Amino acid sequence: MKLEILNMGLFEVNNYLLFDEDSKDIVLIDAGGDFDLTKRTIENLGGNLKYLLNTHAHMDHIAGDYDIQKHYNVPIYIHKGDEEQIPYFKEYLRAVGMPDYEAPQNITFIDENETFKIGNKTIKTIHTPGHTQGGVAYIVDDMLFSGDSLFYESIGRTDLLGGNHNQLVNSVKTKLLTLPDDIKVYPGHGRQTTIGHEKVHNSFV
Repeated sequence: MKLEILNMGLFEVNNYLLFDEDSKDIVLIDAGGDFDLTKRTIENLGGNLKYLLNTHAHMDHIAGDYDIQKHYNVPIYIHKGDEEQIPYFKEYLRAVGMPDYEAPQNITFIDENETFKIGNKTIKTIHTPGHTQGGVAYIVDDMLFSGDSLFYESIGRTDLLGGNHNQLVNSVKTKLLTLPDDIKVYPGHGRQTTIGHEKVHNSFV
């Protein structure tokens, strides 16, 4: 499994492209809005985009969803708990000075434990409410894509729509930090970490 990391946008969102070299399947996790960069990277990989998985529905993570779906005709997945975020997409873009992207459409809303295939591998959804009510992490092999729930020695903010600090702490403690220590954590912003490192050094949990 090959992993490409694209960092983009005003909030430096980490977008992840998983590429299965046998099947040529590509899965995009989050879409920060730089469609040209994403398209070039997909073309360089030489595979076929299968679907777009969002870790949550804050505007900086879904700004590119519309263009990705329009160009590649792929399904977009967001946890059902974040359906409430979508109507505020344009309002949040204006509030923070981001470009006027189109809101995602034709979203498939998912639930806990939803699974997705990439080649012969399975990506599993872990519901981690607290940053938003529909926040999720995705795990495949030894890689955890934690969105804005778990960061390097930190956790996500909880002062926006759908945020709940105690709920987020509980999600991280009971659903993420119970994973094996050697699991690599790829967050929505910032540097990579591991579950083992966070168990020892994350003062928030």
